[in-house]
Amino acid sequence: MKPTVIDLFAGVGGLSLGFEQAGFHVVLANEYDNEIATAYRQNHHETKMVVGDITALDLENTFGTFAGKIDVIIGGPPCQGFSQKGQRKTIHDERNFLFKYYVKVVDLVRPRYFVMENVPNLLTAENGYFQKEIIDLFNGMGYSLNTGVLNAADYGVPQNRRRAVIIGKRDGKAPALPIKTEQRVTIWDAIGDLAYLKSGEGQEEQQYADLPASDYAKSLRGNMCVLHNHVATKHSKLVLERLALIPPNCGKEVLPDEHLTKSIYSGTWSRMIKDDISVTITTRFDTPSSGRFTHPYLDRAITVREAARIQSFPDSFIFTGTKSSQMKQVGNAVPPRLANAIATVIKKDMEDNEL
Repeated sequence: MKPTVIDLFAGVGGLSLGFEQAGFHVVLANEYDNEIATAYRQNHHETKMVVGDITALDLENTFGTFAGKIDVIIGGPPCQGFSQKGQRKTIHDERNFLFKYYVKVVDLVRPRYFVMENVPNLLTAENGYFQKEIIDLFNGMGYSLNTGVLNAADYGVPQNRRRAVIIGKRDGKAPALPIKTEQRVTIWDAIGDLAYLKSGEGQEEQQYADLPASDYAKSLRGNMCVLHNHVATKHSKLVLERLALIPPNCGKEVLPDEHLTKSIYSGTWSRMIKDDISVTITTRFDTPSSGRFTHPYLDRAITVREAARIQSFPDSFIFTGTKSSQMKQVGNAVPPRLANAIATVIKKDMEDNEL
């Protein structure tokens, strides 16, 4: 029997996928965005998806039947209340009420373990006051905790993406956070084999143009014969003119004054550096003005599939719905390889307990 999981605030299921890859069975997931929930369903056939705002669900009805039957609850509840400067951050701030629903479900289901991931601020805000509140809250429910900030780049993901991770265990010492791997993956390892599309080119389904150029690309391509989600944004004439002025490994520092914009994002109008890792993939990676998302060589932003590769999603994972929804699905996901590293330490702890 595979250990069982419930995924809250599931998105498209990057966390779910990492746990599935480690041998868990995700029995139930909850996501409020219908379009994203549809994409989740298409990629996780064995999971029941409950579509709806968790604050409007009958928790007892939806989750109560799983009490005592679930090994792990996973999820990343949005917590806006401690990103504001100068205010006392507390779990009782009304902007953190979604966090409370995560806690309610844990309290209702009583899983052996839980995993919560969030912005790094969760653990550092107010000199750790918020973190202490969380520890006290879960300790009071019988869970011991291990907390820390993990960077996806340390777990074989070609991206600088830092996330707060909390692992909880009921009636026992919580497993340690996963140890960093030595393997460093670059942007070019991730996307070097994908078709060299120009602005506006590509289809939702097409043939691969090249053989995979790295072990990383090979492992993500698997035995796929058709390439999905590789469609380049059609940029305006002005954008193309601007990008043509930027050589590899360079950014806006080479642009003449008339091409400089007032964009507030760091890395705007800058090419990704092929032998480095990527900046954090956001939900606006199709726009050169919203961060360092311009292809290392080509005059265009990266595609959904290239962003998914940088997030460590396999090519068999297909994003559906509108372009903006696909970007949200990729940009908001937990990288599956990071999720897998977390799942693996929990799996090992379970096996050690059985021994």
